[in-house]
Amino acid sequence: MMTRKLLPLMIGALAATPAMAETEIEFWHAMGGALGEMTEDIVSGFNDSQDAYRVNASYRGNYNDTMTGAIAAFRSGTQPTLVQVYEVGTATMMAAEGAVYPLHELMAAHADGFEPSDYLTSVVGYYADESGNMLSFPYNSSTPVLYYNREAFEAAGLPDRGPRTWEELEAFSEQLMDAGYACGFTTAWQSWIHLENLSARHDVPFATQANGFAGLDTELVFNDELQRHHIAALGEWQEEGIFSYSGRTNEGSSKFYSEECAMYTESSAGYAGVNANADFAFGVSPLPYWEEKIDTPRNTIIGGATLWTLRGHDEAAYAAAAAFLSYLSRPEVQADWHQQSGYLPVTHAAVEKTRDSGFYAENPGTDTAIEQMTATEPTENSRGLRLGNFPQIRAVIDESLESVWNGEASAQDALDRAVERGNAQLRRFEKANER
Repeated sequence: MMTRKLLPLMIGALAATPAMAETEIEFWHAMGGALGEMTEDIVSGFNDSQDAYRVNASYRGNYNDTMTGAIAAFRSGTQPTLVQVYEVGTATMMAAEGAVYPLHELMAAHADGFEPSDYLTSVVGYYADESGNMLSFPYNSSTPVLYYNREAFEAAGLPDRGPRTWEELEAFSEQLMDAGYACGFTTAWQSWIHLENLSARHDVPFATQANGFAGLDTELVFNDELQRHHIAALGEWQEEGIFSYSGRTNEGSSKFYSEECAMYTESSAGYAGVNANADFAFGVSPLPYWEEKIDTPRNTIIGGATLWTLRGHDEAAYAAAAAFLSYLSRPEVQADWHQQSGYLPVTHAAVEKTRDSGFYAENPGTDTAIEQMTATEPTENSRGLRLGNFPQIRAVIDESLESVWNGEASAQDALDRAVERGNAQLRRFEKANER
């Protein structure tokens, strides 16, 4: 029988025993401003949903700064468990042998119920290996669409829809200019939209070796007939005022918001910005295609970033990472992120939840990107791009395209030069990652 003296001692000892400490992990991201606040809210939601794990989110600058910072941290042994990396850094992360814990392996070891089939094929295919195994978690994904000024279209006597084809876009632009508008359309992200997605949309290669998915010994081939035709047309439209070049990123938004240009090709994730800044009714339509080049266009490809898990941590940290990624996959979390940010939902359940809520009906055009991405099964040419030194290659492309817009070079000469200089970047990457 327990004595009266022993009982208080045991109670005191139990009270002094610390509770099981939660496992903390570091998550580095590149989401600034409002998107950063949304990301912090998601992390807080996860932390509040359970008491076993805690994710510490940390903004680390732009995409390139975040990726290079994580690589440097890995070399010094101070790497985070999770890091956000933009899509053009995929080849770099895959080449970092021993640094990455592939998503499919992580979830198989530490999560129940993970099913790759739950995710949109056109999204996860970009971040999967040749066997279809997911390598990283698609956090913020987008694809290009066309925004149009509905009020301008009405004033010009045009139908209340975006042009379906580039041929139709030319005709619409001419009618808009006749009605007094300064230009037909402007664009953001010229390489991504007008070469990378152009190629995917028309089911032609941007590069050999399945656009880089099949090996590092790839060669750029975006100087072929389709791409030459499109860039030559844009060069002529620039001279005529149909197209108005604005800059390498999303500077074109100002010409659209000011109603100088009545159409704007931009990321689907730009919806929130357009909605906040356009003082006119606008619509969203799929990215046009050349009717003379293809009967049924293929899916566009994605931009954005994924979350990569880095090696060098204990199993408790990886259990925490898997729990957080499972939380991100919940339909209600994905649907809320999609509706607030404009990024694509990455699971079928999140799409259905958003549709059932009436969000698409109340916000016409917000499902355009999803329909465009899922209308056809991705092909070898529309799966995406996996190229080394891709940020440098895009800079080369931007410079070459600008030589067309300012009349210094023909489309063929500019594309040939970009391919030559881009291939030099690919050879540098291949040599640096020889096994």
